Amino acid sequence: QLQLVESGGGLVQPGGSLTLSCAASGFTLDYYAIGWFRQAPGKEREGVSCISDSTGITNYADSVKGRFTISRDNAKNTVYLQMNSLKPEDTAVYYCARRRGYYCSLPVDYWGQGTQVTVSS
Repeated sequence: QLQLVESGGGLVQPGGSLTLSCAASGFTLDYYAIGWFRQAPGKEREGVSCISDSTGITNYADSVKGRFTISRDNAKNTVYLQMNSLKPEDTAVYYCARRRGYYCSLPVDYWGQGTQVTVSS
C-alpha cells in the first residue's frame, strides 16, 4: 500500500529550527520527485519546496529560500525538510506529496496526512 507519512512537526519559538521527515512506503522513492506544501488557517495550500528524482534538483518558494533545505535519502526512502530561522508566518500544516514522475513540474498523485508546525513565543 502506497503511503507518505510526515513527522517532526511541533511547537517552536521564532528563530528556531525543525526538521520534517516524509517516509515513503509502497513505492521506490528514486523514480519520483517529492514536494513539500503547507496550508495555514484560512489560506490556500502553497508549494514550499520540491526535490526531483535521483538527480536531486531542488526548488524553493521565495518565502523560504535561504532558510529551508530539502534533501532525500533514497536508501531510507525518506525526504527531509530542514527549516531554520522559523517565523510565525511559517505556521501551517505541512504536507509531503509525490509527483507523478521524475520532475517537480508534474502533477501530484499522492499526499501525506500532514504535520502541524507552530511558530510562536
